[in-house]
Amino acid sequence: MTDPVVGLTGTLTTPIRGRGTLGEVLIAIRGGTELYIARAEEALAAGTTVLVVAAHPGRIVDVVAWIALPGD
Repeated sequence: MTDPVVGLTGTLTTPIRGRGTLGEVLIAIRGGTELYIARAEEALAAGTTVLVVAAHPGRIVDVVAWIALPGD
């Protein structure tokens, strides 16, 4: 079963300074918002909208930058 957070978007509340470093992402889920530990292959600034591409034990998620298309 896939974790329900995979495929959702969120906003980084703390930056990810590069591969191997961690940040935090705020995700709207289950009728509220929750913080997850985020990691990415590249540096991402706080405030960046991201897409969750994988979830791991311990509330750790892999994210990539998300660029909304016009009309989204």
